[in-house]
Amino acid sequence: MSDPLVSLLVAVPAVVLSCQAAGRAVRLIGQPPVIGEILAGILIGPSLLGTLAPGIQQQLLPPSVLPVTSALGSLGLLAFLFLIGLELDLRALRGARSSVISVSLGGLVLPLALGGALAAAMYPYLAPPGVERLPFILFVAVALSITAFPVLARILSDQGLDATPLGTFALACAALDDALAWCLLTAVISLSTAGTALAALTTLALAAVWAAALTLLRPALGKALLRAGRTSDDLVLAALVAGLCLSAYATARIGVHPAIGAFLFGASAPRSLPAVERGAARLRAVFLPLLLPFFFVDTGLHTDFSTLPAGQWGWGAAILAVAVLGKWGGAAGAARLTGADWRWAAAVGTLMNCRGLTELVVLGIGLQLGIISPELFTLLVVMAVITTGATAPIMRRLTGRDPRMSPPAPGHSPALGKEREATG
Repeated sequence: MSDPLVSLLVAVPAVVLSCQAAGRAVRLIGQPPVIGEILAGILIGPSLLGTLAPGIQQQLLPPSVLPVTSALGSLGLLAFLFLIGLELDLRALRGARSSVISVSLGGLVLPLALGGALAAAMYPYLAPPGVERLPFILFVAVALSITAFPVLARILSDQGLDATPLGTFALACAALDDALAWCLLTAVISLSTAGTALAALTTLALAAVWAAALTLLRPALGKALLRAGRTSDDLVLAALVAGLCLSAYATARIGVHPAIGAFLFGASAPRSLPAVERGAARLRAVFLPLLLPFFFVDTGLHTDFSTLPAGQWGWGAAILAVAVLGKWGGAAGAARLTGADWRWAAAVGTLMNCRGLTELVVLGIGLQLGIISPELFTLLVVMAVITTGATAPIMRRLTGRDPRMSPPAPGHSPALGKEREATG
């Protein structure tokens, strides 16, 4: 088939239906759908289908259609980042500021330090040719510090924990952790793409100016969307899509990845308007199930287990160990220091160790910019799948009989209780 449109008519149902089927299948064993969608993307790629039936893979995803599917996946990714920014509400920090900040920083600083040390050891073996040492180390450190806020929210909701003291506390920690991680990622991208320290600072300053401009424009944007909502929900949806695309274009022109722009637009969009909530719901209902699967497939096409030498799996084990020790140990240790018992602290650490789709987004940026090699990308994807897949079953064991962490959940956690007493 030489016509990309004809090939796309086969690729779209194959990709969308396989991701939907895999997502529903893993829900039967208590996993979030994103695990199945990630696995579906990997299985369609060279790791399985490309090895067992390369002819079928070529029929489903011929080279002529890959630029189109990659673009569709990128649009789905921008919508996903917009929704993350829209849902990232740091007002939850008001209930337990010092405890949330302590756990968030603990879950960020320790994995940054351990990840940086591991990256320094991996640099001679897994860094792409021509990549400087500092951007490589910083990017890997940030990649090992990610918490998947939306996947975490889904796991808590599926287990009925979203309204418990544990759930609200973990979501507040993850929200702050994600905000800090995206700031660090923006700085790393600026450093890796700008070339010189001065150029990197200029790029970072321009990104900060754009974020400030969006914040200042928020009241005007709210009024415009309010008027549009009185006319038509379709107009609001069009405005949101146009806004996230233009913000992504602005950050791309600045020298930062377009995903940062979509995230910033979501973070600055007014949340309280019913028309915006309806528009976001329509984005979530259409863009995510229909376009985001192409991002998973694009990830799967760059994940090839067959090309990894046997010795590289030792690095994979080290990545997994450092990721778990850094994220779980940092968050759980900080929770323990705030006054929580070990069971509560272990649950908080387990939730903060969930990486999910947000990790794939970060890794995809690193691969696209050439900061990490395809081999390291594959090993980091494996780490993301394992840490995300382990979250739900571990949480079921930890929260089974604890009234503070099981629905219904009367009372307060030790960490939250002490903080609320202190704040009156």
